[in-house]
Amino acid sequence: MLALTEQALLKTTSYINGQWLASKAGVFQVVNPASGEVLATVSEAGETEAVFAVEAAAAAQPAWAALPAAERAAILLRWQQLLQQHEADLALLLTLEQGKPLVEARAEIRYGAAYLSWFAEEAKRLYGDIIPPAAPDKQILVLRQPLGVVTAITPWNFPNAMLMRKAAAALAAGCSFVVKPAAQTPLSALACAELAQRAGVPAGIFNVLVGTAAQQLGEVLTRHPLVNKFSFTGSTAVGKQLLKQCADGVKRVSMELGGNAPFIVFASADLDAAAEGLIAAKFRNAGQTCVCANRVLVDECILEQFLQILLPKVRALQVGAGTDPNVTIGPLIEAKAVAKVQQLLDDALQHGAQLRLGGNPHPAGALFFEPTVLTGVTPQMQLFQQEIFGPLLAITSFSTEQQAIALANATDYGLAGYFYSQQLGQVFRVAQALEFGMLGINDGIISNAAAPFGGVKQSGYGREGSKYGLDDYTYLKYLALGGLR
Repeated sequence: MLALTEQALLKTTSYINGQWLASKAGVFQVVNPASGEVLATVSEAGETEAVFAVEAAAAAQPAWAALPAAERAAILLRWQQLLQQHEADLALLLTLEQGKPLVEARAEIRYGAAYLSWFAEEAKRLYGDIIPPAAPDKQILVLRQPLGVVTAITPWNFPNAMLMRKAAAALAAGCSFVVKPAAQTPLSALACAELAQRAGVPAGIFNVLVGTAAQQLGEVLTRHPLVNKFSFTGSTAVGKQLLKQCADGVKRVSMELGGNAPFIVFASADLDAAAEGLIAAKFRNAGQTCVCANRVLVDECILEQFLQILLPKVRALQVGAGTDPNVTIGPLIEAKAVAKVQQLLDDALQHGAQLRLGGNPHPAGALFFEPTVLTGVTPQMQLFQQEIFGPLLAITSFSTEQQAIALANATDYGLAGYFYSQQLGQVFRVAQALEFGMLGINDGIISNAAAPFGGVKQSGYGREGSKYGLDDYTYLKYLALGGLR
């Protein structure tokens, strides 16, 4: 038994149409990446369960859409309050299955709950338009209506927040929702389903499919004729395949894909603030976030001064199991992730990068890696071109503002970017020139429910959160009224 205050939050079967359903497809194990301990044995969902979930969602959705927005909002607010009440248990569950420190896990629960409260309010502001007509006996009305059944696949690095960000918007708009969480971290999603049921979310409106058969489940979630919209957060390579599957049905799609975020430190920057911001932007969740600083670009004239401030802060980071309150960096999610970090590090060193700190697996366990700092990184090295997804900080120097912008934009990705400058003119020049959907300017943490989260180029399209967040879950219906005189 996990040390939860309320054991009822630990679920091991899919939640479909208001019921906890075991399948006959077998079971899989959820493992604590910090210790290798088996946390739970979970029932596999397969194609049969996926089809049932979509059909249940389709049957339930019209009645949900017909509810007044204020009633949908009240249910979402009850759900949010339950997440807040059970924050400690939800955070512990998240840390045990994902690895991040408890302080980060608790922040994620609050972040996820914030989307429920935000979209509960936005549901009551789903305004349409009245457009001046072309003739005196006509009237033009525009309504925003729910798309219908929404399906989603969510990642392991933020198993609560990424789910809430999508589900809150879908339900607020009047859609029903079917989600497949990552197989590494299903317990957080199932706990959210338990609280949704307690909050009064009707059967069939919120459904969770758990399983390891990603391709089989993904086929149903992208191709089933009753699915109206698909939302995905994950790698660009997988996103491209899922897009192809959605194309056959001409389904509405939103994609939050990979990133390769630059973090630029100009000579005018407050270097202490830049170092603090870089620690937050790079090492949160052991570097396993899509908006992590991936390429650190520092003006050559302040590089050594900046390193004198940065390196002691990196040395102070504590590596270990996330359940230890003193730990600031937990494990990577799996052995492949550790191997990738090591391979990117080796490639950089072989091509001339200089190791300033770390560089080895950490003795805390098989999935831990030391916080590592490299300088002398060039655009030809693999870690400049690829998303690192680990605690490896790679620094490239530059000599001019134009060079920094060119280096930052030299990527197929455009999710997030960061820069530090105290020159107002430079702030506006650089902000306009950088090709990214989100920018942190003198700020290393940019995500919040009021802001539109999303990218450009091969980082995807669509926006989650903010007043724009319902756009991807509604369609415009134009009403032409004639014979009014």
